[in-house]
Amino acid sequence: MDLFQRAKTIRLRTVRDKFLVAYDDEETVSQHRNGLSRSSIWTVEIITGGKYVRFKSCYGTYLTASDNLFPGMLGKKVVQSVPKSIDMSMTDWEPVRDGFQVRLRTRRGSFLRPNGGVPPWRNTVTHGMPQTSKTHENVLWSIDVVEEL
Repeated sequence: MDLFQRAKTIRLRTVRDKFLVAYDDEETVSQHRNGLSRSSIWTVEIITGGKYVRFKSCYGTYLTASDNLFPGMLGKKVVQSVPKSIDMSMTDWEPVRDGFQVRLRTRRGSFLRPNGGVPPWRNTVTHGMPQTSKTHENVLWSIDVVEEL
């Protein structure tokens, strides 16, 4: 959690040096190599009590762990959503520190996971439980602070 205490805005970077980006359709979340776009910047909101954080996109939507299955994957979709249209607990992420990186866990225990592979799975983002030690490493994210409080 201490990684977020002084951060106003951040970029989330995968172990493959791709950045979590929000699309202007205000729903899609993906990974992209370009970390310089404004869509890769997320505003950090620390939830009262300090255990959870929320990430707000440049479009005013929140990074959300949906209940929708991702076709052909074990995980569920991660999307952007408008606060009034969803259960806000689905936007809560618990940072679990691992050295200088974090795993972002939902209230239900699943982790934010970048996906690779061939289309249509390449560059997608889901949430789920790591099945192997390799996927356990893949759920690690680096936090690049863009603007401090």
